[in-house]
Amino acid sequence: MRPGDISEMVFIGFGSNVGDRADYCHRAVTLLSLLPHAQVTGVSSLYETEPINDGTDPGEGWFLNGVVALNTEIPPRSLLSFLREIERALGRDPDHRAGPRSIDLDLLFYGVRVIDEPDLVVPHPRAHRRRFVLVPLNEIAPDWVHPVSGLSVRQMLSLLTDRSVVRVFSPPPIRVGFQTGCPSSVRP
Repeated sequence: MRPGDISEMVFIGFGSNVGDRADYCHRAVTLLSLLPHAQVTGVSSLYETEPINDGTDPGEGWFLNGVVALNTEIPPRSLLSFLREIERALGRDPDHRAGPRSIDLDLLFYGVRVIDEPDLVVPHPRAHRRRFVLVPLNEIAPDWVHPVSGLSVRQMLSLLTDRSVVRVFSPPPIRVGFQTGCPSSVRP
């Protein structure tokens, strides 16, 4: 990005539950770091999470999930197109989005914008109810405020009724030329 560009803070959730899950997550974050007019500013640790069946069939394989923070001037719809292209490049079947997946990229927040269009809803409509989203988001941005509820990530996490298992995955965190948001006790 060039000095003077107007950018917004964006949070993207990522997850994988088939194949080499950690590799898919690492590759997705690497591809996000290569987006033009965007700069990755933080990456959470990887978290192993149990699949949530909420009318979809994600399969029985546990997910690896995380959240990426980036500053970007890419418009929301264009960013969503980039996310879908990264998913396809990493083997995601666009015709079976509800099933097991090599990678899933969700636009969680785009600054403080509220967008409600048929194929683009921001903030993500279920982010505030998902432990597998809020735990990694809390690691890198606990004070981020949801533009609709007015609650911080920390507050949303404390009020969460979702009791699904979310635990830190043991391999080292993803690094893309900067320090991750993981606690110092797990940094090498």
